[in-house]
Parts: sequence; C-alpha cells; structure tokens
Amino acid sequence: MKNVQISYDLFLMLVKFHLGGDEIWQEEIETELNKKIEAIVARNTYTKYKTAPTKEEQEKARIEYLDLKGYHKDWRW
Repeated sequence: MKNVQISYDLFLMLVKFHLGGDEIWQEEIETELNKKIEAIVARNTYTKYKTAPTKEEQEKARIEYLDLKGYHKDWRW
C-alpha cells in the first residue's frame, strides 16, 4: 500500500470537518482532494512515460501526459 502526502492545511480541514462536524470546509476539502488526485494521475502517467518498455508505449504515455497538463499541440516537442 502506498502513502500519499497532503498539506498541513488540508489535514486540518479534514480533522475539523470529520471530528468537529464543521461543514464549512466541505467545498474546500473537495477542491484540494481533486487537485491531489490530478497530481497523482499526472505523476503516474509521467512515470509510465519514463518507464515504458517500447517506444510506442512511451509515445502514447507522453501524449497522454501532455494532454493531462493541457499543453497545446503546437507547443509540444
């Protein structure tokens, strides 16, 4: 099982939400967790690009990574 690090602020928001019942944090927690998920997916895609066994798989992962990051097709190498 892998570990995931979160910011101190997000941790405090989660604690206040779950233990304190303070629901004003719900929207911000969702936003921060979505950012974290996007970062994890991007990192996994980049790792797949760097460790792909064939050139075809490497190119497919590279394009997927650039799409995730939102690079315009004219700015790609």
